[in-house]
Amino acid sequence: MKARKILFIDRDGTLITEPPDEQIDSFEKVALVDGVIPALRRCVAAGYELVMVTNQDGLGTPSFPQASFDGPQNLLLQILRSQGVVFRDVLIDGSFAHEGKDTRKPGIGMLRRYLAADDWSRAASAVIGDRETDVQLAANMGLRSFRLGPDWTWDAIAHTLCDAPRTAEVERSTKETRIRVKVDLDRAADTVVATGIGFFDHMLEQIGKHGGFALNLVCAGDGHVDEHHIVEDCALALGEALRRALGDKRGIGRYGAAVETDQPSALGPQPSTIDITLPMDETLARAVLDLSGRPYFVFDGAFPRERVGELPTELVPHFFRSLCETLGANLHLAVRGQNAHHMVEACFKSTARALRQALRRDGDALPSTKGVL
Repeated sequence: MKARKILFIDRDGTLITEPPDEQIDSFEKVALVDGVIPALRRCVAAGYELVMVTNQDGLGTPSFPQASFDGPQNLLLQILRSQGVVFRDVLIDGSFAHEGKDTRKPGIGMLRRYLAADDWSRAASAVIGDRETDVQLAANMGLRSFRLGPDWTWDAIAHTLCDAPRTAEVERSTKETRIRVKVDLDRAADTVVATGIGFFDHMLEQIGKHGGFALNLVCAGDGHVDEHHIVEDCALALGEALRRALGDKRGIGRYGAAVETDQPSALGPQPSTIDITLPMDETLARAVLDLSGRPYFVFDGAFPRERVGELPTELVPHFFRSLCETLGANLHLAVRGQNAHHMVEACFKSTARALRQALRRDGDALPSTKGVL
């Protein structure tokens, strides 16, 4: 029998927007936070139980009569219930902060019976709120937390809780570069890239866009010395982030291949796994990929000029070789063409399309007879 999963959810500022006076004591002040109902519906469908945990300063005093609270509170619960969102428990502390009661968040007084029980999973449960006190409450309970704001919308929270997303964040710092990479393999989003090398940024955008995953990569480096460290270290950091996000690789396609061309193939017979063909004028690029855990890179091609923008073309195969090293990938990449810009871009797009196939998740089987990848 699976252990229960519980979401301990704040009310004001989390379920309903908080007015300037921080007191919801009339029906006119009841306004749901954007995205809360579809997100909670997803969580309920995924098996989460919901518990409301809220501080209501001075509830029951002349400044905040119980009757003024009950009407809006009952309306909120009725609206949520009509959408299939039911709270199994509602915990309310009406004390003031200066009273120092342990029932007031981030104190755990209202939650002792939950902490004493062993029939629910701490690892699978969480606290959701909009204030630092909610984050502190989670820490006091030994749970993870989600704080609504610029970094966490309700949609993002539901995605993390319900989709078991394959995400990773890597920070790589050397004397030459400082890099931060974030990836989410199960979510498509606008790619955010800043390396200081314009054309290289454009190429990394192709990886995220055509790879079908969310990519955020920011690099500060010694571009005034040479482009080499930036290109190499970005590849190493990206490969490491992808490897971590893949976890044990269960359910992935593992293999991927793509051709980008508007010409008949000059590279010989194509594997039957290739089902993506994209035009790039006179250029043809072929990428065949295996996420085998064994890094190996083979490149076939010659660029007609030394630079495209600020990117030396000699660093293009070096980028993919470095990516393979930390990702643990076997990549065969070939390119033919006359325009260096088209050729470099085709290399990045075709590799990204091959990645899209290899990263795609379908089931939970491990695609290897070895039992490990």
